[in-house]
Amino acid sequence: MGSTKSYDFAYNIFLFAGFFKEIDNLEAKGVNCTGRLLVSDRAHLLFNLHQEVDGLREVELAGQLIGTTKRGIGPCYASKAIRNGIRVGDLRHMDTFREKLDVLYRDAAARFKDFEYSAALVDAEMEKYYKYAERLEPYIVDTVDYVNNAYAEGKRILIEGGQATMLDIDFGTYPFVTSSNPSVGGICTGLGIAPNRLGDIVGVAKAYTSRVGSGPYPTELFGDEGEELRKAGFEWGTTTGRPRRCGWLDIVALNFACTINGFTAINLTKLDVLSGLAEVKLGVAYRTSSGESLRSFPSDLSILEQVEVSCLILKLLFSFGVYFVYHVYFLTFYILNFNLYQVVS
Repeated sequence: MGSTKSYDFAYNIFLFAGFFKEIDNLEAKGVNCTGRLLVSDRAHLLFNLHQEVDGLREVELAGQLIGTTKRGIGPCYASKAIRNGIRVGDLRHMDTFREKLDVLYRDAAARFKDFEYSAALVDAEMEKYYKYAERLEPYIVDTVDYVNNAYAEGKRILIEGGQATMLDIDFGTYPFVTSSNPSVGGICTGLGIAPNRLGDIVGVAKAYTSRVGSGPYPTELFGDEGEELRKAGFEWGTTTGRPRRCGWLDIVALNFACTINGFTAINLTKLDVLSGLAEVKLGVAYRTSSGESLRSFPSDLSILEQVEVSCLILKLLFSFGVYFVYHVYFLTFYILNFNLYQVVS
């Protein structure tokens, strides 16, 4: 099939912290990043001030914390949305860069009384970005042109999405979501690839559910059950190290994700985590407190917080030697028979 080259792209949001350190670590191990790690000129720069604003915003929310990583992602997207964000391409125009950065600082200071602003702080940031601009230049590329040229040349393109559909800012458990679209639509809006050029769309789901942060969670397990599942699956946040909330596989949410994304296949992971349990439950339907069956995953969190989950219980019927195979078969069977087959077929 010939040789395959892999390329990593940074687009939408770009954080300098750790970027060059990772490159240095890779190249120290003999991995050449030149021409393989590319940064979109349209990506928005995430500054230290965005991280500070993120923390100040969480303090304001008090008991209604979103559960942000406090890395500044939300405030950076806010700058993008109100059109005063600074993009990677702006590093090529340092003559106007300081003026744009000063606008961001002034906006933050006007919004948060505890935000520190001074011309000296902006000057200190500028000193760093003069150096960043010079070193980043070889990595900057027009990714829309680059990716679409690769497509036109018949090259294989693999796009990996982070987070999950239920954290999508439009389709997730808003406001307890991320600031972007990690569903399939993010491919088109993030990379500039036309929808009719997408091929296979593989949905990755655990054999149970987990999430970090606040928000309704119908199939959540509490107490010893939740802790047992967390330990078996090593469920701690990658970025923050916070313990993830864990629960049974939610077929309603998974079916909703299939509808949104149009999966052509599902990669069901971590089945082995369930292999030591005497029984496994699948949340297969939602009912309101009045007994009404819901057709889909609700957008109204007041409804989601009160739904009663109908569960299927899978018990150990075979010897331990085939227990793992038993889980694989029955979990797959039940998923495909709760209308998911209509989406993935």
